[in-house]
Amino acid sequence: MTFRIMIVDDDPITRMDIREMLGEEGYQVIKECKNGEEAVKHSLALEPDLIIMDVKMPILNGIKAAKIIRQKSNAAILLLTAYSQRELIEDAKESGVTAYLVKPVTEADLIPAIEIALSQKKQFECLSRDLQTLKQKLTERRLVEKAKGKLMNALMLSEEAAYRKMREYSMKNRISLGLVAELILMSEDVFL
Repeated sequence: MTFRIMIVDDDPITRMDIREMLGEEGYQVIKECKNGEEAVKHSLALEPDLIIMDVKMPILNGIKAAKIIRQKSNAAILLLTAYSQRELIEDAKESGVTAYLVKPVTEADLIPAIEIALSQKKQFECLSRDLQTLKQKLTERRLVEKAKGKLMNALMLSEEAAYRKMREYSMKNRISLGLVAELILMSEDVFL
């Protein structure tokens, strides 16, 4: 898989060096930007997998840009800086960056940081999908419980019998149990 990377730095020499390092490793640079404002604009339009961004830039610095980008994008963000002050590191953590490198950046430092950032992005995406699936299952489970209660009251059934009736209807009509629950809850009369 070819990862799409955006480089953001106000220094054209730094952008060129990073682009060459990435090219040698087979990464695709989809855009270069010279400030945080451009980074925000293009990251939303181009949806890169990774943004390599300097901290100190004109118009909008890298930390503020990262915070804005992370609210609207799931791109991994690797911050580069000539400074390693503790306060800057804390700000970077709060902005949602994935990795942080101190300049001057060498290929020996950059490539492993990119690999780790992209790996963390992939793990985050998997966790997000799993969380969404769990939320859907929980919502469906709540609907099933409510519908089961409605059936129990309307038809004077035990909990097990109400659930069995719903499951049979689900299988007979080839629809999910969640949809059966929705139909029961929307219906004025119990149709099962």
